[in-house]
Amino acid sequence: MIRIGIAGYGYWGPNLARATAETGLARVEMIADRDPEALRRAAQRHPEARLTQDIAAMIADPAVDAVMIATPVHTHHELALAALMAAKHVLVEKPMADTAARAARLVEEAARRALVLQVDHTFIHTPAVQAIARLIGAGELGEIYYYDSTRVNLGLFQRDVSVVWDLAVHDFAILDHLLGAAPVAISASSAGFLTDSPENMAHLTVYYDSGAMAHLNVNWLAPVKIRQTLIGGSRRMVIYDDMQTSEKVKVYDRGASCGTNPLDRRVSYRLGDMHAPALSSKEALLSGIEDFLGCIDTGRRPVTDGESGLRVVRMLEAATLSSRMRGIPVDIGTLKEAS
Repeated sequence: MIRIGIAGYGYWGPNLARATAETGLARVEMIADRDPEALRRAAQRHPEARLTQDIAAMIADPAVDAVMIATPVHTHHELALAALMAAKHVLVEKPMADTAARAARLVEEAARRALVLQVDHTFIHTPAVQAIARLIGAGELGEIYYYDSTRVNLGLFQRDVSVVWDLAVHDFAILDHLLGAAPVAISASSAGFLTDSPENMAHLTVYYDSGAMAHLNVNWLAPVKIRQTLIGGSRRMVIYDDMQTSEKVKVYDRGASCGTNPLDRRVSYRLGDMHAPALSSKEALLSGIEDFLGCIDTGRRPVTDGESGLRVVRMLEAATLSSRMRGIPVDIGTLKEAS
């Protein structure tokens, strides 16, 4: 059985520990957190696990086969690199690092040591996103025209990352998974309205070579929680509403087209049926951890591997740079060469 060490038992660490135990494929060997109160909670929920305030000692412990990192973003690179250098497989919370250069260093180290490096982009493992991926892969939506997402709520305010790195990161990962193509440029505008807090609202536009565009609205200062995405294709359109308890994904056989006759280019509309595909009720985090453990056993690549995590961090860096320039689009290729 794979023995797991959990680094960080604050907000997300308890979820990683619980889901790991529930897989039946691994056991929580150690939990490390500098906060004694966090360790007290861990002791209640996982009495079989050894506890320590020394994360470095846990990483070095020979009884730990793999490390899951759920600490602040600025610590991800240091801890993940230490774990890889200690020959441990790594699952790191999103985003995988605070710069693309540091993310690339992790990818390089994992490849050199033939270790599994997975980024916890949990939304990729949701039944809803998997269903949309199958629709796109089968050509059911046709050519993708746009992706329009609203991801807003009141809080949780972060101190070490902006709303882009906390919320838009989910859409960047979903776009990377669904479209299978890197964007050519990103434009972003953001603002912060609380003292000593990073930007808490932003609007972003992502441009693709195909002509497809993605528009993202992320906000920590909204009166209600909204998690809604519209995806428009040449054949069908999708509404993905993550706040719904059922029918999270609805597929509409609707669209518009122009006639081919140069003398008559009137727009015609197609108003067909809607259907909602049946979705599994399996927890996405559980699926993601099972993928991690399966990759350790078989040597295959995770769905959300280090390379995908690196692509997402490059998108985050481009969005951050664009925001500093008040929305001027930043070319991803140029940024990649500069890094």
